Amino acid sequence: MMPETFFMDLYPFIDLFLHLDRHLTVLFSEYGTATWIILFLIVFCETGLVIAPFLPGDSLLFAVGALSASLVEPPGGIGGTAVLLAVAAILGDAVNYAIGAFAGSALFGRYVNKNHLQRAHQFYEKHGGKTIVFARFIPIIRTYAPFIAGCAKMTYWRFAIYNVAGGIAWVTLFLFGGYFFGNIPAVKHNFTIVILGIIVISVLPVVVEFAKNRK
Repeated sequence: MMPETFFMDLYPFIDLFLHLDRHLTVLFSEYGTATWIILFLIVFCETGLVIAPFLPGDSLLFAVGALSASLVEPPGGIGGTAVLLAVAAILGDAVNYAIGAFAGSALFGRYVNKNHLQRAHQFYEKHGGKTIVFARFIPIIRTYAPFIAGCAKMTYWRFAIYNVAGGIAWVTLFLFGGYFFGNIPAVKHNFTIVILGIIVISVLPVVVEFAKNRK
């Protein structure tokens, strides 16, 4: 595949991430209140389906918060939006865990050493709580952490507690961050740069950890 063709294929996704404010404005103008259902499904799929880590997460929440404070009046106010999207995030992780728990062994049993799965189980039993919470703030890792927790048979009640805590913390931080700071003139006039900064900061922990392991 030629580089030009590859980047042309990627352009719609790049444009979606960098100009979320524009795309959301169009969605609200065309679909009205039904847009909230679309946002619920995006957050649910990004956290609940291992094939959808490419969907926007952190930046989407920030953009929704900014628009909720200026152009769009969400049903139930910003508090109602927070509850709606937190439920989507929590349900997404729960479904992802269930897929890993019920289908993970069948999918990976032939390819993954049982000792590795046992070590994964021990890791999640010991560190699974903070892993589930911290993974919420890291794109891609956010999508796979609950799936692997299910594969590793992490105790469900422990997973559920940290799933709820992490989902609420993640949605609250980015949604209210956009609500209170997204319409500051310096932020609003450089929204693309801010969104790009959010993506970079979100991915940075993975890059740093990878660099440490390489050393």
